[in-house]
Amino acid sequence: MNYEYFIAKRIIGSKAYKSSISAPIIKIGIAAIAIGIVVMMVAIATGIGLQQKIRDKVVAFNGHVTITNYDSNNSQESVVPISTKQDFYPEFKSVEGIKHIQAVITKFGIIRTETDFEGVVLKGVGGDYDWSYFKDFLVEGRVPYYTKKLNEDVLISQYIANRMGFKLGDRFQMFFKKEDAEKLPNIITYHIVGIYNSGFQDLDATYVIGDIRHMQRINNWAADQVGDFEVFINDYSELDKKGAAIYKALPSTLNSRTISESYYSIFEWIKIFDKNIYGIIGIMILVAGINMITALLVLILERTQMIGILKALGSNNWSIRKLFLYNASYLIVLGLFWGNLLGLGLLFAQKYFKLFPLDPSVYYVTEAPVFISVGYILALNIGTLVLCLLMLLVPSYIITKISPVRAIRFE
Repeated sequence: MNYEYFIAKRIIGSKAYKSSISAPIIKIGIAAIAIGIVVMMVAIATGIGLQQKIRDKVVAFNGHVTITNYDSNNSQESVVPISTKQDFYPEFKSVEGIKHIQAVITKFGIIRTETDFEGVVLKGVGGDYDWSYFKDFLVEGRVPYYTKKLNEDVLISQYIANRMGFKLGDRFQMFFKKEDAEKLPNIITYHIVGIYNSGFQDLDATYVIGDIRHMQRINNWAADQVGDFEVFINDYSELDKKGAAIYKALPSTLNSRTISESYYSIFEWIKIFDKNIYGIIGIMILVAGINMITALLVLILERTQMIGILKALGSNNWSIRKLFLYNASYLIVLGLFWGNLLGLGLLFAQKYFKLFPLDPSVYYVTEAPVFISVGYILALNIGTLVLCLLMLLVPSYIITKISPVRAIRFE
């Protein structure tokens, strides 16, 4: 029989234990574990959730890797055409892990109404365009379809619609400058069939999605000429590796850039979240461990006579230390239980009820996103339990210094 576990269980279940002097300190230790788990869980869930949300929004507008011409054009406008007659299009077979590739043309234009005007980028897309991201962003209407005849349907952002006073179903004129500035601009009357809101204000204020064939006609390009290719990969963690492989697979006239290179400042900013998460985890485990050390020392002091009696009966130091470690393990598990209950409740409430909004101009999202995974929750609980127990091994060493004779007479 595991008598250490048996005695620890009897101590935990006794009424004297719950009403002892150490009871308030034990409750503080349990609360410290619970609060620590809640804070760590929220930090991980919101940190990873924010990273993924921002990353997905940038990817929705640009793909994971963008293939362009080698030129000195630093604007968002497509200037030199690329032929679609490439080995990598419409399927990128030379590199594994490529989910999708699509052709686009971007062109700067001005939306003009009777009372206002707004400069935007018209992103021309075709039948190969992946609308899955924008379907998630859609707040009104539908996404346009460009698989059949040429049409003037467009998808605009809620930000642009609010600024210009547009509603679903409205029509507006958009002006595109010709190469010869002295000539009158090209004018297209577009029809709003959908309104989206990605929450990424910088991108929402920039892009209107329309038919690529209009852009080809305005630029005097052939039907097989486009501005860029956007490549989507299956696993974001392999972005740098796949980006290098894509670059090597391209002809010498083409260049490629990963999304992290194109939006360097944003991706460097979200990397800081990892350091914040590690810092919070370290501090919370340290605080919880110190509280449990205090609770354990009080438990040992309170039961000094019992320790002396057990030693007099032949128990060795390690057996008695195990007894108190079992006791401490129970307290840690109890704290983990309440921490998980509160933490998961808070995370699910935020996920489904959006309790905590954020400023999209600062965080690029309208509410705090949460990422919930069984993997990190289990790792967090197991890691907290193990690290706290390791920290308790040192103070439990004080038991070896207790003399049986003095302990039995201790008052």
